Amino acid sequence: GPAIRTSVGAGGRALVGVPVWFWTSVSATTWGPNSASASVPGMSVTAVARARHIVWQFGDGTSLTCAGPGTPFDPSRGRVASPDCGHVYEHSSARAAGSAYALTATTTWDVTWSGGGASGALVLTRASTSTLPVAELEVLIR
Repeated sequence: GPAIRTSVGAGGRALVGVPVWFWTSVSATTWGPNSASASVPGMSVTAVARARHIVWQFGDGTSLTCAGPGTPFDPSRGRVASPDCGHVYEHSSARAAGSAYALTATTTWDVTWSGGGASGALVLTRASTSTLPVAELEVLIR
């Protein structure tokens, strides 16, 4: 499945109203393309897999389909919205199980294969899960 990455630092918390960036690390197994061949005497088959899109379920009842792997967060850009794959939480995760939202990222792959005088195509999905605590910051002015 995808290698879930967010703009929230390890062990950190997202904040209500502050954009969170989501992406997957890009490798042959997390975004592709990926290819493999198998052979037996007299026959060889090759398959090529390419990621089509990734669906992020943010744990708060919303989801987003991203056409690409997402853009890795660069702290020098500040807390601006992701250019392609982000979310703004509207509520804290205080009432969620474990006080964190359950994230699911599901990548859809298009796989083509050929060999042994035949060819074909199929669609596969691979998912990964994680959690993200979301806090609400309140400021009191006296």
